Amino acid sequence: MTTPQHKLGSGFDRSSTAAEVLAGVDLSGKLAVVTGGYSGLGLETTRALTNAGAHVVVPARRPETAAEALGGIADVDRLDLGDLNSVDDFTERFLATGRGIDIIINNAGIMACPETRVGPGWEAQFATNHLGHHALVNRLLPALNDNARVVAVSSAGHRRSPIRWDDVQFTNGYDKWEAYGQAKTANVLFAVGLDARARDRGIRAFSLHPGGILTPLQRHLPTEEMVALGWIDEDGKPIGDGFKTPEQGAATQVWAATSPQLDGMGGVYLEDCEIAEVASLDEPFTGGVSPYAIDPDQADRLWALSAELTGVDAFAE
Repeated sequence: MTTPQHKLGSGFDRSSTAAEVLAGVDLSGKLAVVTGGYSGLGLETTRALTNAGAHVVVPARRPETAAEALGGIADVDRLDLGDLNSVDDFTERFLATGRGIDIIINNAGIMACPETRVGPGWEAQFATNHLGHHALVNRLLPALNDNARVVAVSSAGHRRSPIRWDDVQFTNGYDKWEAYGQAKTANVLFAVGLDARARDRGIRAFSLHPGGILTPLQRHLPTEEMVALGWIDEDGKPIGDGFKTPEQGAATQVWAATSPQLDGMGGVYLEDCEIAEVASLDEPFTGGVSPYAIDPDQADRLWALSAELTGVDAFAE
């Protein structure tokens, strides 16, 4: 498989911060939509974009909490990605304003939660992390400006599972980490599928691994499990230097959303403010993207399934 998944020499690295990536970048007059943009990486992303001059809209399941956290730096609206009626309501409200969108960052997500069903019985991680964002972006497509970018925040966790085509909704036994891995693979494939469909309209899509960061994303993990994983010590302090700060974690997504180094590109997976290399499934994982997550045939198959499940496909003939 030929692929553009090769490092380009960005000049940044895993220690770069969102502010450093955006130094000298003027986003005045640009509008960004950042799901979950009020907590963890999302909050740092919103701060960085607004500091660079962008106007940011933060759709949130808990708008009152979001408004308090943001302190007036962004517009807040209601959106529950696990509820397609909520997605429809938000997108109708937004489209009615007539505003154009330059950046969408699909940042909101859940990780390793207990088995939960939403909508018509969908597994919650797949539904929230992927299907809700699929519907959101497709609904908002009429508002996307020329040269707009859509950024899907995935994770190295995509290595935990490809798409389980025989049981996407985990009806035959639930594994929280495998479900998370599948959802993160879906994020990567969504960017591949969207970029292939939207590039002729001047819209490009990217996916990324932000790095390991301790944020509210870990809310479903007990302390004992994170200790056993080697993430934190008994006092709750991070172990080693493997974790990024939130400011560093937000860097790759704002780089994906704004960097002129990525002009004319799309459908690629990024990490540490750089295009990732393709990882070998036969060797210990040291970074990169799994081949199944960037396979265009898998992306097309997922797009068709997502369109069938959500009833939304802006590119249907």
